[in-house]
Amino acid sequence: MLRITCMGNHPLSTEFVHPFRRKRQRVLMILAAGILLAGAAVLVLTALRDSIVFFFGPTELVQRGPSIPERVRLGGLVAHASVREGTDGSFTFEVTDLQTSIHVVYTGVLPDLFREGQGVVAEGRYTGGTLQADRILAKHDENYMPREVANALKEAGTWREPEY
Repeated sequence: MLRITCMGNHPLSTEFVHPFRRKRQRVLMILAAGILLAGAAVLVLTALRDSIVFFFGPTELVQRGPSIPERVRLGGLVAHASVREGTDGSFTFEVTDLQTSIHVVYTGVLPDLFREGQGVVAEGRYTGGTLQADRILAKHDENYMPREVANALKEAGTWREPEY
């Protein structure tokens, strides 16, 4: 392709423009946009990594073994006669789905509605068969149970309909 240009008082000059130059520029622009989009996606996923928490029941958590994500929510019932208070203000208890129990360690103030035999969700890190919880959620009223806990109990075959 031949381009004719005129600059001020200069005589007309000719300049050769390769026909694939525009196509190459277009490909480079698309490539640059793709790289920017991928970079933005990596930044968003990195920022959200700490806020993503998976829910498990005790049986499912034990079955998954070492393939546990960094943070988990463990739901089930607080096992009878399992709550112990340490001298340092920590609490230990067992969360069960009536098939499997998981040992939970929590430091802090337990919710007012926390008690043995009631539904609970503990959030924290699972290592070595123990959940080191940094957040405890107790049931709302005597008939309330988080949907995930109810589903886990139904899957385990230990679900009991609430009595009104």
